[in-house]
Amino acid sequence: MAPAGRPGAKKGILERLESGEVVIGDGSFLITLEKRGYVKAGLWTPEAVIEHPDAVRQLHMEFLRAGSNVMQTFTFSASEDNMESKWEDVNAAACDLAREVAGKGDALVAGGICQTSIYKYHKDETRIKKLFRQQLEVFAWKNVDFLIAEYFEHVEEAVWAVETLIASGKPVAATMCIGPEGDLHGVPPGECAVRLVKAGASIIGVNCHFDPTISLQTVKLMKEGLEAARLKAHLMSQPLAYHTPDCNKQGFIDLPEFPFGLEPRVATRWDIQKYAREAYNLGVRYIGGCCGFEPYHIRAIAEELAPERGFLPPASEKHGSWGSGLDMHTKPWVRARARKEYWENLRIASGRPYNPSMSKPDGWGVTKGTAELMQQKEATTEQQLKELFEKQKFKSQ
Repeated sequence: MAPAGRPGAKKGILERLESGEVVIGDGSFLITLEKRGYVKAGLWTPEAVIEHPDAVRQLHMEFLRAGSNVMQTFTFSASEDNMESKWEDVNAAACDLAREVAGKGDALVAGGICQTSIYKYHKDETRIKKLFRQQLEVFAWKNVDFLIAEYFEHVEEAVWAVETLIASGKPVAATMCIGPEGDLHGVPPGECAVRLVKAGASIIGVNCHFDPTISLQTVKLMKEGLEAARLKAHLMSQPLAYHTPDCNKQGFIDLPEFPFGLEPRVATRWDIQKYAREAYNLGVRYIGGCCGFEPYHIRAIAEELAPERGFLPPASEKHGSWGSGLDMHTKPWVRARARKEYWENLRIASGRPYNPSMSKPDGWGVTKGTAELMQQKEATTEQQLKELFEKQKFKSQ
């Protein structure tokens, strides 16, 4: 099957999904651009769209070439509560970059918002909806194709986001960063799905915090919840590209390795092909990734689902299916690896003989919202850091 494009006028997101077409999302921006030196860890805000637009454009291009159908605006946490006076310029620039790259292929532009920094300690619906509405006004001005409310730990806030976004008249997708236990207030995944659809979301699912296996378990519970309520929505999955079997309710944020020691947990391209097939078999038709998902991971989704889509992405021109390119290697034992059975059944070693296979999450019992979760506007003081270090020592004993 040769790489190909999709000629003709672009279909909208709902038209694609309702016809049964597979929509491939994009992958990691914050984590990837932090590794490349363009995003600062901590606040995780996207000033790079203004400070380093070429870096953001390049990453969009890599995802497009790998098979992504959606260029999501790099606007994570780009609201007034996190960025003060810069938020409007950042949102506008992000839309322009996404539109520029989407125009080079069969991709749509999705304007993205996420949970606010103030919900956990200040549940002011009017104030929070105002923050969402500010971003929406930029997305409407830039005429994005549809909207995504992503990365919500609490369904109440996610519902407020959907209620705000549907005023645009554009399709709305809503994803929560939850596992099978539900949101951080204990609302089960099935009920979260029902609330999101009743609020007006046409596409629902999960993103971030958990690996593909756990995320699909959660999507399955969401699907069952919708079926029990006799509601319909398209399903969406954009998990981590990290293995997280040892996570607790809050996901990879609580792992000791977050965010600078996660590399040993990275999923292989073959892990992601398996994920793509399992997602498709579950009925998920919007399949992408979140933190840790590199372009080669997105290519793995596109290659696994090429029979359903009818074509391969341009990035497959240099990639042999299931290692087939290895048949040209000079070493015979490497040539013997040019087959699907080898890579599907390989038990991968970490190369770290003195390290455990799993970690103990930190979880300090503050997931439901306390003053400790307030977003700081200034750097933590030396005294505050000493108090945190002492608390960490106590919790790890």
